Amino acid sequence: VQLVESGGGLVQAGGSLRLSCAASGSTFSINLMGWYRQAPGKQRELVATITSAGGWKNYADSVKGRFTISRDNAKNTMYLQMNSLKSEDTAVYYCKARSSVVGPDVDYWGQGTQVTVSS
Repeated sequence: VQLVESGGGLVQAGGSLRLSCAASGSTFSINLMGWYRQAPGKQRELVATITSAGGWKNYADSVKGRFTISRDNAKNTMYLQMNSLKSEDTAVYYCKARSSVVGPDVDYWGQGTQVTVSS
């Protein structure tokens, strides 16, 4: 499974961005996908996760009500709509896909996309 993020950039506080994560390869094996972020000097943290059919979504408290995770399985793409951005949302955003075929689950990561929110 290969993952490629896009959509990051520089935005003013209060603005919006939409991140995309395009998956390729053995996408049939993907069940859970998620967005994580890592700010300078901090550990990588969970932002949001979504199941394969999109029926279950989970958000970090810090982004609830502002971010929306979704996926389009026909396009093998996951999205993160980010509204009302704050300076503390500045980070490199990574997408992750969990693959389950035979044996233990395997996690795949994208290369990350930078989101910078100016105050």
